Amino acid sequence: MTVSSGDFGIPGSRRAARLAKRQAAWKPAFMPFVVTALLAYALSSSLYYARTTLMGWVVSVLWTLPIVSSVVGITGALLTRRRIGRQRDWVPAEPALHDRLIVLVPTIGRHDTYPALERSVLSYCEFMPAWFPDLRIEILTEEGCEAGQRIDALAALSPLIRVVTVPKAYRTPNGTRFKARANHYSHELRIAEGEAVDDVWVLHMDDDTGVGPDTAQQVARFVNAQRRAGAEAKHLAQGMLTYPRENAVNRLIWLADAIRPADDIARFAVLTGGGTPLVGLHGELLLLRASVEATIGWDFGPDSICEDAHFALIFSSRYRGRSDWFSGRSYGASPATWRDFLKQRERWSWGLIGLAFNPTLPRRSRALLMYSVITWVIGPFQHVAVILAAGALLGDLNTSPVTPWILPLWAVTMGYALWMYWEGLRINATVSAGGRRLWWEPVALVVLMPFFALWEAAGSFKGLLRYLRRTENQFVVIAKPA
Repeated sequence: MTVSSGDFGIPGSRRAARLAKRQAAWKPAFMPFVVTALLAYALSSSLYYARTTLMGWVVSVLWTLPIVSSVVGITGALLTRRRIGRQRDWVPAEPALHDRLIVLVPTIGRHDTYPALERSVLSYCEFMPAWFPDLRIEILTEEGCEAGQRIDALAALSPLIRVVTVPKAYRTPNGTRFKARANHYSHELRIAEGEAVDDVWVLHMDDDTGVGPDTAQQVARFVNAQRRAGAEAKHLAQGMLTYPRENAVNRLIWLADAIRPADDIARFAVLTGGGTPLVGLHGELLLLRASVEATIGWDFGPDSICEDAHFALIFSSRYRGRSDWFSGRSYGASPATWRDFLKQRERWSWGLIGLAFNPTLPRRSRALLMYSVITWVIGPFQHVAVILAAGALLGDLNTSPVTPWILPLWAVTMGYALWMYWEGLRINATVSAGGRRLWWEPVALVVLMPFFALWEAAGSFKGLLRYLRRTENQFVVIAKPA
């Protein structure tokens, strides 16, 4: 089987230099935030109505609530810009000669998820060996999965690939299910094989998420830096999730998913990058020291469907200040349909709500997550269309706050909301063929942003309803394009 790196959604070796140049030149831009915030403040000030009504009190609360997330996000983006600016002073990247890397790829093993798995695994084989001479790629499957033979054939393509099969009869002590159960099985296997040591790193990836030359280089650079750091070494790091245009089935859904890489360079950059991942982690491009992972494991009980965020909160309480952020990118795919997009957000919301209100975790560790989840799940009630519709029904269309001092806070929140979509699109376009946004994409993004925000909010609210109804937890795996 002959495969070129262009077959799995990232530029091939002929374009690697151009990719590196584009990515090296990128850093967060803030003009969209500034312009939007100023326009929002000017407009809201001109429309301000001094008389306070019931609707004025309602919007004062709902539209001011996200301000903490907005400030944290902007702070993170500023820090990311400084980090990118300092890269020119870094020592040259070198292969990680003294550490072992295990790339762990759990998969449900369905036929509709296999093409994306193949794309991703072949990218690890393409780019990781040059930077990690001691490398193993581990595909984690369930016994009897429907694509088992295809996965075995994929593993036969390279001696670097090993298939680990979780027996159907396997049970964790706490009855954990879904992806966390598979992760825990793999974690126990590493302990049994003597790999739960400081110089073994586990790179957790999703089965639709590939890597590029920048990913491998930045992971190696981070690992080598920890060897030099001594007692100040970090135990965990997260990079940027990006979505090349070529991996998208639906271009509008790809635009709606632009918010995700922006969150990586904003909230996640300031919290995970600041040492303590208090708002969670992603399950992909997550680098963990095997010895530290062994002290936590993944056995979080049968209700855990956001195992990455659960791990993050436990890590935050035990290893404060020991996480970091790096600028390497992963290359994934947005959901193929609007229904899948909704399902994805619903599962995240459902799991995060349960985690935020889980009394077995320290309250201090989950306080920020609790705030973030609350502001997320009430999103439908914050949407301007919903507010205006409710005001029309009540005969009260006053959307002025109870005091004009709130208007600057609203302007910051509005500027940050548009900035996330705008900058996320810029990031995703940078990793796509051509390296630039198409002329119509920014226009469509701005015009459709209210719809994107409402659909995002609808998914999170559905998760809240699932939680309130005490529906049995489900781990929904959506198909991703090849």
